[in-house]
Amino acid sequence: MARIAYYRVSTRDQSIESQRSAMGGSFDKEFSDNGVSGTVAAMERPGFKACADYLRDSDTLQVFAVDRLGRDSIDVQTTVRDLRAKGVVVDVHGLGPIVGDAGELILALLAQVAQMERNRIAARTDAGRELARQTLAATGKTHRGKASLGRPVQHNAEAIAAWSWENGSIAKTAEHFGVSEATVSRARRTFPQQ
Repeated sequence: MARIAYYRVSTRDQSIESQRSAMGGSFDKEFSDNGVSGTVAAMERPGFKACADYLRDSDTLQVFAVDRLGRDSIDVQTTVRDLRAKGVVVDVHGLGPIVGDAGELILALLAQVAQMERNRIAARTDAGRELARQTLAATGKTHRGKASLGRPVQHNAEAIAAWSWENGSIAKTAEHFGVSEATVSRARRTFPQQ
């Protein structure tokens, strides 16, 4: 009868700490997926897969919200049904354990809301990109004043590669230019030594 927690955040710059804090901690074991979209099926996420494999009959799986299990309503419902068939109690923070027909109905509704929100986020993102493209074409800058749609180029990759080849050290080059070693390695691959 272990208490297991599962956390998920969609981007690497987010933290699971707010979920952990809200749920009160003191779990027997914790699993998480950091930087993994809820659109990825639960059993395809490494953290959740490990969690599901670990869970046993009479264990309780606690999650902060239904959308932490996923943003695809069918996948969320299937995942919870499979866990319940295994004897696992799925407990959603602020909602309680998913039990009986009423629990299944509430789960279905909340999973559908999570999927709807995912669709709305995608639509807003697409609309923002389209506005940026149109504004960039019309004015030379995006609606946010940027000169390009992607990340701004902050370093001259050719200069980084040349300096690196001349001085022979990726670490020294990274320090010299104030960039990561991965940036130097990429520059060296793009501009091989002549």
